[in-house]
Amino acid sequence: MNNLKLKCLGLFLLLCFCQMTIAQQRVLLSNFGAKPDSYENASPALVKAIEQCRKVSNATLVLPGGRLDLWPDGAYKQEIYISNSTENDTLSKVKNVAFLLREFKNLTIEGNGTQIYLHGKMVAFALFKSSNITIRNLSFDYERPTMSELVLTSVSPTKVETKLHPDTRYFIKNGKFGFYGEGWKSNNHHTIVFNETDQTMKYSSFRAFLESKAEEKQRCEVVFTGDFSKMKLKAGERLSIRDTYRDNCGGFITLSHNVLLYNINLHYMHGLGVVSQFSENITIRKVSVAPRLESGRIVSAFADCFHFSGCKGKILVDSCFTSGAHDDPINVHGTHLQIVAKTGSNKLTVRFMHHQTYGFEAFFKGDSIAFVNPKTLQPIAYAKLKNAVLKNKREMEIETDKPFAANVAVGQCIENLTWTPEVTIRNCRFERTNTRGILMTTRRKVVIENNQFYKTGMHAILIADDAASWFESGPVQDVVIRNNVFEECGYNSTPGSYVIAIAPENHDLVNGFYVHRNIRIENNTFKTSVAPLLTAKSVDGLVFRHNKIISSKTVDFTADKTTFKIEACKDVTLTDNSFPADWKPVLTSSHMDKSSVKMGW
Repeated sequence: MNNLKLKCLGLFLLLCFCQMTIAQQRVLLSNFGAKPDSYENASPALVKAIEQCRKVSNATLVLPGGRLDLWPDGAYKQEIYISNSTENDTLSKVKNVAFLLREFKNLTIEGNGTQIYLHGKMVAFALFKSSNITIRNLSFDYERPTMSELVLTSVSPTKVETKLHPDTRYFIKNGKFGFYGEGWKSNNHHTIVFNETDQTMKYSSFRAFLESKAEEKQRCEVVFTGDFSKMKLKAGERLSIRDTYRDNCGGFITLSHNVLLYNINLHYMHGLGVVSQFSENITIRKVSVAPRLESGRIVSAFADCFHFSGCKGKILVDSCFTSGAHDDPINVHGTHLQIVAKTGSNKLTVRFMHHQTYGFEAFFKGDSIAFVNPKTLQPIAYAKLKNAVLKNKREMEIETDKPFAANVAVGQCIENLTWTPEVTIRNCRFERTNTRGILMTTRRKVVIENNQFYKTGMHAILIADDAASWFESGPVQDVVIRNNVFEECGYNSTPGSYVIAIAPENHDLVNGFYVHRNIRIENNTFKTSVAPLLTAKSVDGLVFRHNKIISSKTVDFTADKTTFKIEACKDVTLTDNSFPADWKPVLTSSHMDKSSVKMGW
């Protein structure tokens, strides 16, 4: 009996110890002074709680629920160079960050439905050299979004009456109008007009308003008197206006791996959305980028929603929703750097060429690279890196393990072949964007399935690759686009309003060389009132079959009457597609043998 009692006591103590261990792994934000629904600055408390998590193995940071307000005062500060966002060398790149995870492992942030309100310009979360991170069950919004919105209540050639959204802060000085926010003022006014009737977003201008005389009737009701005769505005339309300067992002993931974003609402993001940069294995599941329904706003993202630059491993975007982006919901690409100097038989200096992308390492020791002709996008040679060093914010010095080929020259570009991801995008809905739905350039397997593309202003899907403009690499080699619904996409791309565009920027064609290959577009539904479905250039192995085309007309625009525009392609199959009875598909082809196209509607 004594032995049994001792064993029971030992088991009891072991269970108590295990419970204590589990309890120690939970870090409660409320224990550090954060008070939900107090409207007080919770940034200092959040910093203390995150630093406590650093001391705990397999920590879970538990948020209290309710509303939490975060100001830059007391928040983390971090210098960040962001792909497609870094502009103006004279301004600081130090950002204010709400949740900053530097060299963390095995951490979960449990939101418990907490609604985070950011003040000023802040990055919601940033991960640096971290692994096995989960962020879930919370929402982010801005107290004053950096996007301003107004409704046109009355329109005439000489006067426009407006009602500004309550979140919009503005001033009128000497009859002139301007926008401001928490620590900022708009200097540029990129403008999109949203038509509530047909649910379209189109480019517009705010210049006539700025040049007019502004008078306030009452708070958030402003009358503009001036020349609006060329604007073609309509009462009931909404304008969304932002500065063009990308000085931030919604979330940032860099040099990290195994990251899960789950059940998160991003009601507004300033800058380039959630940017994953040189990271591995990113999963974004049940993430919504859309305004709060009760907010009355229509715009949720200053630019892109989910941006992947130079990633590898597997990217999964599953069951997500985007509504109200001023740019592309998803963009996946690498970055071409240009050779500016040959400093040895196996040493080169390469340079970031686009003014918005620089300041971070784009190559690493052991990476495989391709030398690329920027005019043809044809690989010239391949190599493996012995070393790579960021010399300054614009240039890297790379060293290959062997002397490079004699035809490698200054002016050519290099692509990082190692940092290219497999991508799956499924079960998502993309709406209310004036640009594209998905931009995709990666040489590994891509599956885009079971998604809804609703009235994307430009191509619903664009596969590009260039080494002369955005310098976004590279070719695709295995793409499946299946079981998606495309509804009246492309109205901003007239006359070439193709729903899907494969448009590499190889300005010089090379006989027998194709930039892209193995693209299958199957079992999709296209609802459209206009002809253009697919334009493709420089593809070897292109299939468009078993797709259903349905007549649908709620958006009025004029487009090219060509259904398929094929240029410099090989082995093209356009068969077994279902068209309306009164629709006769039209094919145009150029720079290719017509026998390369197999047709049969």
